[in-house]
Amino acid sequence: MLTLLGPRGQACDGVSRRAILRAGGLSLFGGLLTSASATAANSVKHAARIKSVILIDLFGGPSHIDMFDPKPDAPPEVRGEFGSISTSVSGLPICEHLPRMAQWMKQVTLIRTVSHPYNSHNPYAVMTGFTGGVDNQDYYWRPTDYPSMGSVATYFGCGQPGVPPYIVLPALPGYSQSLRRAGPYGGFLGRKYDPLFSTCDPKLDKPLDSGKEFYNDDVWAIGDPKMPSLDDSLTADALDRRRSLLQQFDANARLADGSRATRELNEWQKAAFDLLLSSRVRSAFDLSLETDATRDRYGRDLFGSSTLMARRLVEHGVSYVTIHTESKANGHWDTHNNNFRMLKNLRLPFIDRSLPSLFEDLQARGLWDSTLVVMCGDMGRTPKVNKAAGRDHWPQCGFALLAGGAVKLGCVYGTSDKQAAYPIDFPVTPGDLCATIYHLLGISHEATVPDHLTRPIPISHGGQPVWDVLA
Repeated sequence: MLTLLGPRGQACDGVSRRAILRAGGLSLFGGLLTSASATAANSVKHAARIKSVILIDLFGGPSHIDMFDPKPDAPPEVRGEFGSISTSVSGLPICEHLPRMAQWMKQVTLIRTVSHPYNSHNPYAVMTGFTGGVDNQDYYWRPTDYPSMGSVATYFGCGQPGVPPYIVLPALPGYSQSLRRAGPYGGFLGRKYDPLFSTCDPKLDKPLDSGKEFYNDDVWAIGDPKMPSLDDSLTADALDRRRSLLQQFDANARLADGSRATRELNEWQKAAFDLLLSSRVRSAFDLSLETDATRDRYGRDLFGSSTLMARRLVEHGVSYVTIHTESKANGHWDTHNNNFRMLKNLRLPFIDRSLPSLFEDLQARGLWDSTLVVMCGDMGRTPKVNKAAGRDHWPQCGFALLAGGAVKLGCVYGTSDKQAAYPIDFPVTPGDLCATIYHLLGISHEATVPDHLTRPIPISHGGQPVWDVLA
């Protein structure tokens, strides 16, 4: 059994550690290609524009008005504490604390009108496109959940032999609170379409101020995502011995149960072990192969390291990488309190350092045209600043940033009203973002997948590609 431990890392839902989170070792190694997924792919595939997706999920809900949709002419209680700066796109201001991103805006697409009804800082909508969830049913992972985009992409055959097609960094959503948040899993498609989750054990660079609860504004989580099960306590040789023991156990199990499910599980386990023992996969996870200058350029914090890891994984052929920005302590964007100091001192520096570094490397290494980078969050934040110098949940309006050769350069899509409260044109749903990603991966956005009752379920939840942002 794998045990994940760590200090409390709550967001505003206040869910404390309920129990030690235990996961059977092979439950981490899903997303393996199967003949069924290959057959499904043939029926709905078209020419793909990209080979890989990097989804950066700003967990908790980033404040759109304090980042990419400032309103300098609004009243102070709406405008907030930050000024705005001009960018490389004429007439497009963004937050003054994003100077490097300001220069990159001419090479990316900004959507300012992401809008939906799911008022929760859960990654379910971000990762699946489904926005009909309610927290008392959909907060925690369930096998009947809608599958994530990465799982659907795997089902339709995206991926390369020898590497996992779908990886989530730096750990499963909810790891810091010892729970499993809904969103990244295969859901009703089955556990074999789960991602491979990296693991992490970040250290805080200074003690937390307990008086600020989980709204500390100057404590960084430092560390790297790690390949599961190949840490100091379990070497490749030990893993190989474990495989041999498992094979002996499975041989006896198959004598008792000759079912198709047992045979498929055995094939899945064998493939999982083969992946973990692969030098190619281990190399992809080895950040020590990067120079100190590169490590510093991305940042040594957990999210800087995760962004660099995402670049390495794409280089090694991984099709779908999700970075879920959650860590111990203050690894969230759920800024009900202390919004401006948290953004200025922690969150915006991560974006302004790591994202331009990723873009630079994708271009320099010939990966820009074949990779789509999507950065978004659970929701936006309220237009009006509250009494705790924070902003509350506001799914009615938020943003998404898209980058890569498949999207238009310097495109700004959608306009919000004078307080960044509602779209006044071109609203975009998470389902629309899903449909856009599927289309670029070469999967029909109108395709369906069978649920646990074999009913055909549309993969885009009614969404349509945002055609006007595609190059």
